[in-house]
Amino acid sequence: MELNETLTCRTELPGWRLYFAGLQLTDTFDPERLAGRLAAAQAELRQRLGGSEAASAPEFESLRELFRAAGTNPSRYRPSSEALARRVLKGDALPRIQPLVDFNNLLSLRTLCPCCVMAPEAVTPPLLLRRGKAGESVQGLRAAMDLEGKPVLEDARGPFGTPITDDHRVILAPAHRRALLVVYQPAALAWDAGRAVRDEAAAAGQILVGPEWIFG
Repeated sequence: MELNETLTCRTELPGWRLYFAGLQLTDTFDPERLAGRLAAAQAELRQRLGGSEAASAPEFESLRELFRAAGTNPSRYRPSSEALARRVLKGDALPRIQPLVDFNNLLSLRTLCPCCVMAPEAVTPPLLLRRGKAGESVQGLRAAMDLEGKPVLEDARGPFGTPITDDHRVILAPAHRRALLVVYQPAALAWDAGRAVRDEAAAAGQILVGPEWIFG
């Protein structure tokens, strides 16, 4: 899809709110400024949750409830934001991958919600959030993942995303300067995902946000 197109998404799973936005790096984007924000987010997370069980954070508790409702064991298949936070709390430094992927990791640490950036041209609306079916899978970075009983985001071509991992067809290449972002937010969390994204984009410097869509 083009980022100036209208995006439509239907949700069959109650309790989720999906925030989508177009992201674009400007010609004056400074990767070092983003790296500083990401380092600060890691330090703040260790200060907030260090010494405690990561799953005790209310954001992760809400996500785990939604995973169970869909039919997923969240201790076996963790929300991507929880998996990322656990890496940080163990002391692992997050590698710099690609600017928009790094920004996505920053958002995940700030919101503690699963976030995903996708190649816009690889996504064909309309979208649907539903429970995964037997026999369905996505090909992640390391291996295929069975989708049965998991929250699944699909487009006109089939399943491509989950709050756990995404299919290789939507992965950003190093040269990508635009992306489609989705934040998987439990509706029970009373905060504005769009404001969080806009604030972090402004602080990171020269990342444009828009258009934006909210479903659920």
